[in-house]
Amino acid sequence: MTNDRETKKSTMGGDEREHRRLAMTLAAVLFLGTFQLGEGELKGDYSKLSGIIIPGFASTQLRAWSILDCPYSPLDFNPLDLVWLDTTKLLSAVNCWLKCMLLDPYNQTDNPECKSRPDSGLSAITELDPGYITGPLSSVWKEWVKWCIEFGIEANAIIAAPYDWRLSPSMLEERDLYFYKLKQTFETALKLRGGPSIVFAHSLGNNVFRYFLEWLKLEIAPKQYIQWLDDHIYAFFAVGAPLLGSTETVKGMLSGNTFGLPVSEGTARLMFNSFGSSLWMMPFSKYCRADAMYLKHFSGGIRKGPNAYQCEQKEFQSNYSGFSTNIINIEIPSTRGIDAYPSVSEFSQTNYSSMECGLPTQLSFSAREISDGTFFKAIEDYDSDSKRTLHQLKKSYHDDPVLNPLTPWDRPPIKNVFCIYGVDSRTEVGYYFAPSGKPYPDNWIITDVIYEIEGSLVSRTCSCRSGNQVEGNPGPASGDETVPYHSLSWCKNWLGPRVNITRAPQSEHDGSDVQVELNVEHHNEDVVPNMTRSPRVKYITYYEDSESIPGKRTAVWELDKANHRNIVRSPALMRELWLQIWHDIHADSPSKFVTKAKRGPLRDDDCYWDYGKARCAWPEYCEYRYVFGDVHLGQSCRLRNSSADALLHYV
Repeated sequence: MTNDRETKKSTMGGDEREHRRLAMTLAAVLFLGTFQLGEGELKGDYSKLSGIIIPGFASTQLRAWSILDCPYSPLDFNPLDLVWLDTTKLLSAVNCWLKCMLLDPYNQTDNPECKSRPDSGLSAITELDPGYITGPLSSVWKEWVKWCIEFGIEANAIIAAPYDWRLSPSMLEERDLYFYKLKQTFETALKLRGGPSIVFAHSLGNNVFRYFLEWLKLEIAPKQYIQWLDDHIYAFFAVGAPLLGSTETVKGMLSGNTFGLPVSEGTARLMFNSFGSSLWMMPFSKYCRADAMYLKHFSGGIRKGPNAYQCEQKEFQSNYSGFSTNIINIEIPSTRGIDAYPSVSEFSQTNYSSMECGLPTQLSFSAREISDGTFFKAIEDYDSDSKRTLHQLKKSYHDDPVLNPLTPWDRPPIKNVFCIYGVDSRTEVGYYFAPSGKPYPDNWIITDVIYEIEGSLVSRTCSCRSGNQVEGNPGPASGDETVPYHSLSWCKNWLGPRVNITRAPQSEHDGSDVQVELNVEHHNEDVVPNMTRSPRVKYITYYEDSESIPGKRTAVWELDKANHRNIVRSPALMRELWLQIWHDIHADSPSKFVTKAKRGPLRDDDCYWDYGKARCAWPEYCEYRYVFGDVHLGQSCRLRNSSADALLHYV
């Protein structure tokens, strides 16, 4: 009798553990169950949601769509051969490789001998060059997809939207019908799974998504626009978005940015400047806006003529177009009189006030003067590439019939918007250029670089870390190594009139180091918390609507030391995404956002061995459970079977 009772108890315990394990798999994942949409909220769970990934610049594989015989090399290009990124062919047949990569700088057509097209599916964005010697440089979304698989997300619930990142926005639609296909992707996902999608965009992918939203206004009936967004898009996660452009683009355009590839800077510049998308990431002023070509579309009228580009008085009253310093400082050889340079004298009279005959003249340019073409007109007599740049700038950006992308963002009309980026990494914000004496594309050299780092400006030629070393207005933080803080943090303007601010460690924590400021007044500007930092701890600072715009929910997450490219692989970011989604499942949740009070392990990989206590850390979550093949103690620390209960803390 006793044996039967113990057997039954043991069986029940096993069933309960199995039930809890299944419950965790079913509950922690998106996409399993049913839901209903309320006003910016979900009721139930996520069985019908889809995740659509829009990758960033250079984050989609390109494959050859032609046959190219490469002389003096055993490696030819055949249809469907990998072009971006095939380092073997780059090293052994660089001239052939360039033919497949370069575009015509004026009309964005392919080389007559070779054309490349973007790959499709998740494999096009997960790893650009498997086995690439530098490893992480070619691995972009691989960890992201691994998380999805580990949490049991179905294969058809994650959809990649790769694109030819070399093209300008208008050419993406003209050549590839990209935005039409993206609209079809959203509509197919709705029909396939029965619910809206979550958009995950990284870097340039955010600019692509912004253009898509504007293009959509002209594609569907105006009165159905907002309803279409509500039906097809539940949330937008903007990761590392260059909302006001990136200063590194300037370096790529004038001296070349190799991004770690084994090519010369001149070759990198030649390639970068052949892409129509190179101008898409230029820095621009937050004070200057342009009317859409078809502004009267919603009222049924069509307005013809150029876009009206206007700047507020603040642009001329403040310094540096709101950025921390002048972005370009360039020496121009002045061997002739100023009257010999109409393109310079017309647009840059003030810059010549200190000119001395026969000596080089240094000109300085702000973000507005770069994006409106003033800078390129000023160096037109000294740089053969400026005419191409001005042509592309006018044709593909200033006169774009859908949107001038070189204007500040407004909050997308989506119910839930999460803006996520890294801070406090050394980021380039300004450059000093001088003539090199060599022909194009090596005609400019960088003589100095200005960095922003943790609230100060530092020159490359000075190791001092004082904000007084460089003239400018440093912000409260620095950017993510690629995009300046001023550009990343623009989305703080989208927050509601009152904001809750929370700072918590990125790693698992018990809540003892969490700082909170509630109901901070916000007036469409940057919000800076008065909180302390431990120098050994990486934090996440959350800015979340306390009082939101009706029907809208907005949050901004700042991750300390998160690199621009690597942020999509950050375990802390992935954990916060899952917890926020898990929180949204529960309609009876008392708050709009997931609690930050505590963070425990969610995966086996989060468990580790505590050598000081000779046990697995986080014993309430993790236990020692050896599996054949484990090679160290930490590998044998795994989640307890009852860890599904831990998720209830985040409702």
